[in-house]
Amino acid sequence: MIQCGKGLFTLHTRHTTYQMKAGAHGVLLHTYYGPRVDGCDLSYRIRYVDRGFSPNPEEAGEDRGFSLDVLPQEYSGCGMGDFRLPSLDLELPNGSRAADLRYKSFRVEPGKYALEGLPAFWGEDGETLVVVLEDAAAGVEAELYYGVLEDYDIITRAVKLINRGSAAVKVRQAASLCLDFQREDLDLITFDGKHVLERRPNRGPLLPGVRSVGSVRGSSSHQHNPFVILCEHGAGEDHGLCYGAALLYSGNFQAAAERSQFENIRLTLGIHPWHFCWTLAPGEGFTTPEAALCCSKDGLAVLSHRFHRAIRERLIRDPWAGRPRPVLINNWEATEFSFDAERLVKIAESAAPLGIELFVMDDGWFGARNSDNAGLGDWTVNGEKLPGGLEALASRIRALGMQFGLWMEPEMVNEDSALYRAHPDWALQIPGRAKVRGRQQLALDFSRREVREHIYGALKAVLSSADVSYVKWDVNRSLAAVWSAALPPERQGETYHRCVLGLYSMLEQMRRDFPHMLIEGCSGGGGRFDAGMLYYTPQIWCSDNTDAMDRLRIQYGTSFCYPVCTMGAHVSAVPNAQTGRSVSMETRGVAAMHGTFGYEMDPAEISPEERETVLRQTAFFKEHQGLIYQGDYYRLTDPFQNGPYTAWEHVSPDKREALVSVVSGPVQGGPPLRNLRLKGLDPELCYCVNGESSLPGSALMEAGWPLPMPWGDYQSWQFYLTAIS
Repeated sequence: MIQCGKGLFTLHTRHTTYQMKAGAHGVLLHTYYGPRVDGCDLSYRIRYVDRGFSPNPEEAGEDRGFSLDVLPQEYSGCGMGDFRLPSLDLELPNGSRAADLRYKSFRVEPGKYALEGLPAFWGEDGETLVVVLEDAAAGVEAELYYGVLEDYDIITRAVKLINRGSAAVKVRQAASLCLDFQREDLDLITFDGKHVLERRPNRGPLLPGVRSVGSVRGSSSHQHNPFVILCEHGAGEDHGLCYGAALLYSGNFQAAAERSQFENIRLTLGIHPWHFCWTLAPGEGFTTPEAALCCSKDGLAVLSHRFHRAIRERLIRDPWAGRPRPVLINNWEATEFSFDAERLVKIAESAAPLGIELFVMDDGWFGARNSDNAGLGDWTVNGEKLPGGLEALASRIRALGMQFGLWMEPEMVNEDSALYRAHPDWALQIPGRAKVRGRQQLALDFSRREVREHIYGALKAVLSSADVSYVKWDVNRSLAAVWSAALPPERQGETYHRCVLGLYSMLEQMRRDFPHMLIEGCSGGGGRFDAGMLYYTPQIWCSDNTDAMDRLRIQYGTSFCYPVCTMGAHVSAVPNAQTGRSVSMETRGVAAMHGTFGYEMDPAEISPEERETVLRQTAFFKEHQGLIYQGDYYRLTDPFQNGPYTAWEHVSPDKREALVSVVSGPVQGGPPLRNLRLKGLDPELCYCVNGESSLPGSALMEAGWPLPMPWGDYQSWQFYLTAIS
């Protein structure tokens, strides 16, 4: 709900309130964001006090208590007296660098806004507030877009900059959101890591100064995620005030939080200003990516539930919103590049009787692709490996009762390829400098329409040649030596962002041309796991690390923002390729059910007992997939605390069923006996646990459920609870 009047703008969701006010001299003040407050102008909280060395704008006259350096602002400028984190940085033709935005007008529109060429939450039942600010000296307007998804407790933000002047203006920085807090007692939680160990929660109090995370790698990255949390010092899973902010963007980003000299906090989130410079000619506009905000006064679990539900129901699009996903098997860890059609069919023949529904052919099916040194860019089927083409193999797979899918890496090119030999200028590389390779490949310049059209034309021909129901869209390097042969020198700062827009346009075209195909995003695993990609690909390969014990931590960190149905998770062979660790088939299966679920192995090479385990796992997952995907997710333990168990729980929306999963760590002599306290149940209902014991929900949540004593390392258990009518 949006309420507007006398320069006061109040946005209400079911449980939260967001408010701003056009104050003196047209400065748009941020008055409040937090638990719902009704019927009140909250600008009374803002104090006007003379602060030494905090300058005053000319309009303030002799009022030394009015300073941009002190006031909580809705969208901060720079160079005009506010020395805190800027949201907007403009370079004018005279070389000056400044931005000074003042209130001009507003409008309210029905439905949630959409962004051309960019991902965004959607919903005709939402509302949109547009507040227009202007920098009169620069001739630039900033339209601040606010989307209100009331039932989801989500407020979204985006900014459209428009050059209303007569000369070109350069945008050096344009954040998607600025959020000022009149308090200092907050922790910042970021989600950091590296390839094969992504999204580890890092929490600490904000100290004076700026703490920031981000990416300049061309993608959102393995190292940092474009989702952060601010919360009270004592906030935990079930208590405390917390705020989450997610950027719907898959390129360079920056999340920065500053604790100022006057003990206030400012958070900014948006495109990273490094190597970003966008030229706005007169009449042209630039739109920032969308940011999504959520607030919970009841702890981190509720914050996660709200993000999960909004992503499932208002970001992922049909036909995959709420729809079951097939249990798949991927051949990569079984064969790598060494396969032909007969080898693949044998894997599929071994997998089909085990309840596996989708066979995915990984890297090595195209061009001269027998290693990762050649072939990328040549998207034609390798006839030696696959005689008769893709349809011949797909038909044999379908005859087994399975769907057929394949891996591709459209954004990359090998120098040893027909494409590169014909079009070397289509790769991102700086003239006069040595090439910078990653996995022996270069990145294609997806900012160029002709590059995208060529690649997509080849992919469309391949996908149209057979019944392909799934594509894994991968990218296996970070960008470096970025320079586009299609842009003049003064516009090279647009290259990174234009490449992201090009990626989105190609994915959108693929969705239109193949509306029923499931697309899974991937970037060496979790190097591009962000809300922007989920608008186009309803699931993302969570990590290249398939070790079950490492995955417990990776999936735990991912869960703070992203729902289980988005996490690509598979059972792989042992010893594990990343760690050398051996874990039972049972435990590997329990860990992989914390995601989309599938296998990476040759089922013919496992024991008869393990085949029986796989058959039970696939049947169990299919039976409970709706609960796992659509239920509220609870983190019962923190795997980073190195306790004896890692445990999590899925509870149905009506609280009548739940699934509890537990994995033990390395065993020790005389292991402790634990009663695991569950969450989210109805305290008034009685629950049957695995078809036997009947206990009240209050007992299970307060007194707990006794866990078995582990015998050996890395044991696992699952408990299915049903309410007794």
